[in-house]
Amino acid sequence: MAHRPAIPAAQSAAKAGTLEKAARKKGPRNKGPGNKGPGNKGWRKDEIISAAAECFMEHGYQSTTVDDVAARLGCTKGRIYHHYASKTDLFFDVHREGMHRLFRALEPAMETQGDGLAVLRAMCLAHGVAMLEHHTFENVVAQGVNVHRFNTASPEYKATVQELIDSRDAFEGAFKNAIAGAIEDGSLRKVDVAVTAKVILGALQWTIFWYRPAKGDSAKTRAALAESMVDPLIEGLRKRT
Repeated sequence: MAHRPAIPAAQSAAKAGTLEKAARKKGPRNKGPGNKGPGNKGWRKDEIISAAAECFMEHGYQSTTVDDVAARLGCTKGRIYHHYASKTDLFFDVHREGMHRLFRALEPAMETQGDGLAVLRAMCLAHGVAMLEHHTFENVVAQGVNVHRFNTASPEYKATVQELIDSRDAFEGAFKNAIAGAIEDGSLRKVDVAVTAKVILGALQWTIFWYRPAKGDSAKTRAALAESMVDPLIEGLRKRT
């Protein structure tokens, strides 16, 4: 199977970061002037987004209401409507934040020194840890994917859904480039690049279904779990002698 030349890691990282930033700028304009001061509990957008992520994860998009988010914050729903015109706007902003956290975790790993497989392994570890650390947000990202798959977004949100699809495509593209690069330098055996990227991401993202944060979890335990997840994926790809 022929493969296109891989984009160097640094160039790929820059491209992924640029696409991610562009996607965030395209989002719908929300009501209000943005974040307030730290003394206004339940008023800042970052607090609203975090509370909404918990509600969407626990109840799903359809069953969650703005009242649920307000109750989680201990504020009136008017404070939420100050920033968001609707529950859907809030849902999509949680999705954006989830993707932003994945990009932010991935970019340093893409600068890893070593052969192509070492870079791919570092990217997989970074993604695995991010999926565990930001479990709540990534659950909402998965719900957003279903909105696209089943075409349930109303017409006025089609552009927003496409923006989120573009962001996910850019993220997957970074893994495709890493896989192609590892094949090219001989550290990874010849595989179907697109299918392999989807299998890797699917395996790591499946944690939203089986991983539940527990008392005593730490950065160290999450890193160890990510290692256990990534090792069989990478060893299955390593070039056979």
